[in-house]
Amino acid sequence: MLTRRDCLKYVTLAGAAITLQPRMLEAIESGDLIMRAIPSSGEKLPIVGLGSSATFSSLARSEDATRLRNVMRTLIEHGGAVFDTAPAYGASEEVAGKIIQELDAKKKIFWATKLNVAGRGRGAADPAAARAQLDRSFQRIGKDPIDLIQVHNLGDIPTQMGILKDLKAEGRVRYIGVTSTRTSRYSDLAKVMREEPIDFIGVDYAVDNRHSAEMILPLAQDLGIGVLIYIPFGRTRLWRRVSGRNVPAWAQEFGAHSWAQFFIKYIAAHPAVTAVTPATSKAENMLDNLGAAVGELPDEATRRRMVELVEALPSA
Repeated sequence: MLTRRDCLKYVTLAGAAITLQPRMLEAIESGDLIMRAIPSSGEKLPIVGLGSSATFSSLARSEDATRLRNVMRTLIEHGGAVFDTAPAYGASEEVAGKIIQELDAKKKIFWATKLNVAGRGRGAADPAAARAQLDRSFQRIGKDPIDLIQVHNLGDIPTQMGILKDLKAEGRVRYIGVTSTRTSRYSDLAKVMREEPIDFIGVDYAVDNRHSAEMILPLAQDLGIGVLIYIPFGRTRLWRRVSGRNVPAWAQEFGAHSWAQFFIKYIAAHPAVTAVTPATSKAENMLDNLGAAVGELPDEATRRRMVELVEALPSA
C-alpha cells in the first residue's frame, strides 16, 4: 500500500523525469552524488545543496509550508545535505528549522546560517544583539553545534567574527566563514580570507558572472578555504537568456539534460567550489538540481564552450 510519503516521492520523480535520464534517476535515488571535501577538515559534502533566499523565502512567509517541506524532504531523501539560510532571509530560517525538526533530520543536514546585525553600510554591530541573533538561530534549528555560521555580507568583521571564533572554540559551531556577493567588496573579502582563520566563504558565481573566479576562487584554493556558491542562475537572469531554447545536444556528453544542470555543472567543475546552493520552492526543481551532482563534470575546454554559448545569447 502506498503511503503519502511514497506518493510524494513518485509525483516528484514524475515531475522531474523529463530532464532526468534513467541512469541519473537511479544514481539520485541511491544517493550516489559527487562529493567535495571541506579543505580544513576533509569532511565531504554533496556538491549540490539548497539555498533559502528568493522563492524559498517568499513561500516561507506564507501560511502553508507544505511545498517547502517537500523541497527539503526531496533534498534529504536523495542524498543532498547542504542547506544555506540566514536570519535576513525573512522567515526562511525559522520555517526550515521547524521542518527539519518535524522530519527528524537534524543529523542529515549540513546547516549553514549567517550572522549580521551590523548597521547599514559598514556600521558597528552591537555584540549583545549579535549574540541574541545567534541564540535565535540555535533555537530555530534545534542543532548544537551548528555546522557553519558565516558573517553575512562582511558585516563588522572585528566584532562578529570575534564572536564566531569564540563559538567555534567553545564547540558550538563546527565551521566559520564570511560571505559577499558584491564584486565591489571582493578586495575586502580577500583581506578577511588572508587574515582570519575561516573555513568557508560564500560568494556569487555563474556561467555569465565569473568575476569571483579571477581572484576569490583561486585565493580560496591557495588558502584551503571551502566555498559555497550563491546565485548560480543569476537570480532569474540566466533563465531569461535561455528562454525558449533547448539545452545543446553536446551537453549530454557530461550529463547535463536541463539548463539547471548545465548552469550548476559549470560552477561545480571549478575545483575551488565545495557546494552550489540554488534556491527553489519546488520539489521537482530540487530533484533536477541534484541531477547536476550525478555523472561527469565538464572539463576546461567544455567550460569555455559553455561560456561561449551563453555569451552569444542576448543579454537579459
